[in-house]
Amino acid sequence: MEEKKLDVKSIIGFVLIFGILLFMFYQNQPTAEELEAEKAKQEMLDAKKSSENQEQTVTQQTNTPNLNVNDSTAVANYKNTIGAFGFTAPSDGFTELQNDLVYLKVSNKGGQIIEAKMKTFVTYDSIPVYLVKDGNASFGLNFSTSDNRVLNTQDLYFEPTLTKNNNGAVLSMKAKVSANQFLEYRYEMKQGDYLIDFSVKSQGLSNVINTSQPVKLSWKLKGIRHSKSIQYENRYTRLTYNHEDGKISKLSESSDDDEKEEDVKWLSYRQHFFSSILANNNSFKTADLTSVNLVEEENKTDKYTKEYSSEIPLDIKGGEIAENLNWYYGPTDVKVLSQYKDLGLEDSIPFGWGIFGWINRYIFTPFYSLLSSFLPYGIAIVVMTILVRLAMSPVTYKSYLSQAKMKVLKPEITELGEKYKDNAMKKQQETMKLYNKAGVSPMSGCIPALIQMPIFYALFMFFPTSFALRQKSFLWADDLSSFDTIYQFPEGFSIPFYGDHISLFPILASIAIFFYMQMTTGQNMPQQPGMPNMKFIMYLMPFMMLFFFNNYASGLSLYYFVSNLITIGIMLVIKKFILDDAKIHAQIQENKTKPKKENKFQKKMREMMEQAEAQKKK
Repeated sequence: MEEKKLDVKSIIGFVLIFGILLFMFYQNQPTAEELEAEKAKQEMLDAKKSSENQEQTVTQQTNTPNLNVNDSTAVANYKNTIGAFGFTAPSDGFTELQNDLVYLKVSNKGGQIIEAKMKTFVTYDSIPVYLVKDGNASFGLNFSTSDNRVLNTQDLYFEPTLTKNNNGAVLSMKAKVSANQFLEYRYEMKQGDYLIDFSVKSQGLSNVINTSQPVKLSWKLKGIRHSKSIQYENRYTRLTYNHEDGKISKLSESSDDDEKEEDVKWLSYRQHFFSSILANNNSFKTADLTSVNLVEEENKTDKYTKEYSSEIPLDIKGGEIAENLNWYYGPTDVKVLSQYKDLGLEDSIPFGWGIFGWINRYIFTPFYSLLSSFLPYGIAIVVMTILVRLAMSPVTYKSYLSQAKMKVLKPEITELGEKYKDNAMKKQQETMKLYNKAGVSPMSGCIPALIQMPIFYALFMFFPTSFALRQKSFLWADDLSSFDTIYQFPEGFSIPFYGDHISLFPILASIAIFFYMQMTTGQNMPQQPGMPNMKFIMYLMPFMMLFFFNNYASGLSLYYFVSNLITIGIMLVIKKFILDDAKIHAQIQENKTKPKKENKFQKKMREMMEQAEAQKKK
């Protein structure tokens, strides 16, 4: 780890930073029936091709019907359940809607998106990235009818109409009672845009919809696996939502969770580097949200990470439904999401919380984007590391100066320890007096660690979630946003808490940390009763680093490897050319001769010690 002073002066800083580490850790092959259906579909398409040429970006095709529309019995059964209100007889099929970035397939049944594919991205095994596929998602409205029956629009059949505009196309899906009575889903897709305008409205259905009961929007989705490690991907797969006041909230990342929220502006079903987002131009008054964790352990055959669901009541105005919404299917990339500032979609990116997220969002993310715009991605990490370490070098200097002062005082501290070995309170009292006279603060080694903690945590979130690093290679690492692998254990073999592979960058980072800690602990004061064994911690921390980061982003391990090498170099320069032990000793002796004025804290501590000593004598 970076800049940890594991001695008496800075153990508090170590505990805080180590606590953050602990906190951070806290299907299908097609069936024979489907193959037959695909074959039949293709035969029907070939038979029904007409001279009408559709735009390349928008085409309409028809699947093999699940329901024979010429079968009067089947149609009658449909009318008995749903068509009693006059909804038109079923016509199965789907409509394709696409631009240069996204491909969508919208089903006639339910009028919902049944396939959403990224056209410019692939998974770790070179398969196109799908956010919706094979029935992993559903969308529909549930409402009561005038005779108190409950209908779900997923059971209705919609009639598609395609129209072209200057920059894309509009798909209107209508579930009709008559020409002037219908429920409509309207999709508008533009070229070069991941955001799809989506509206839901009804016309002339006030006699069908029971307006005394709420119309509920239901949206469900199971996150499809895109990464080689499903546990690693699942760690950054999360349901996030934005309140109208700008507050960002999230459901649990590691366990099942549910919440009922108010004034929700958008919902993001994040799948690590890709997101499915439903946004409202205004806001949803309430939303019942649920997230179910589907990953128990690392498994190469598992297809899904988490299962999300949302139930949202919609307003009925004048007896009709009218909602203007947006769908977003695309990357969780700051460059893309920042284009939708009016919706605030950029806030769905997991930058981190508080000051850590601020540093990540406004410093590291744009800084790395600048470097990687003209440097290879791995080299950009090295350059960023060098610049960050140079910027933090004054902190390193202060830390090393504090250690040098403590080293000079070692003989006197040892002498006090021997003199008052039978009186711990007196020994502590005299030690504090010595520090005060010498102008040395025992807490000065802790402060640099605390200063660096926001940097540490911000980088901890930056490397695994930065879309710019996704599938970018460097040396032996084929993806800087994921772990590197130099050896894969045999099938079925895995080391608990370590994994089924060996990553080299964490090994190099652990070695660098070990030598760094040797340099810093070599200047520590002698082991004192009740304090941790510094030599044990010196060996333990690199070992823990090895385990913690074996399954983390290789870019993060690369950063710590380079960072510690640079820190070691800076400390050697400070030791050899800047600090002089003799001058430090002379300065301490001079400080002892000067009268010292106690601050309020020092005075309070001295009085408490004196009272405790007096009480002990009594």
